[in-house]
Amino acid sequence: MSADPAASLSPGARRALETVLELLAQERASVSSVVDQRAWRVHVEDSLTGLDVAELRGASRIADIGAGAGFPGLVLAVALPEANVDLIESVGRKTAFIARAADEAGIPNAVAITARSEDVASEEIARESYDAVTARAVGRLSTLAELASPLLREGGVLVAWKGRRDPEEEGQMSRAADALAMTPEQIFDVGHRAGSEHRHLHVIRKTGPTPPDLPRRSGIAKKRPRG
Repeated sequence: MSADPAASLSPGARRALETVLELLAQERASVSSVVDQRAWRVHVEDSLTGLDVAELRGASRIADIGAGAGFPGLVLAVALPEANVDLIESVGRKTAFIARAADEAGIPNAVAITARSEDVASEEIARESYDAVTARAVGRLSTLAELASPLLREGGVLVAWKGRRDPEEEGQMSRAADALAMTPEQIFDVGHRAGSEHRHLHVIRKTGPTPPDLPRRSGIAKKRPRG
């Protein structure tokens, strides 16, 4: 990958993402705290660092869990037009924004789903159907890995956007690996070109069949994380 993935965006892709940011700045419902001139770096450039992960670049189906205002999901959908990207978010005002942004910016391969990821994973059509799951600063690694495991096909990857490295959190993830069939594999330091100077991407691979007790009930992974 280029040292600056944003530099490789086509003019059409750049216009689509600028439209998303314009809509974000106009949105009256609070879907993001960063809507000013910092938004391109904080949202777009930060999301594009995910393209460092080869498995994400090559994914056909991506689930962005806890999608928030649509990052990284909308950005990845623009950068990877051949991939289908489902943006899963439980807050309706946020999925309403995502759907409107995808429509007005012309991002047909991005779909907003108003649901918790546990509920999506319980559906036969979605279970173990994704090549990659993304999550941007929405929970502890072991929690994210638990949510991703039943969504991922065997061999697929979770790419988690996190801040400063936390040995205790990483240790908890390692202890939970067998119970979740999710094995930590790589950590990319991308802070020099991301929305946060301490940004790290954690790549965690689905290394076996989905454990039979997953997904647990909605909210339990966060309240009682494994490890």
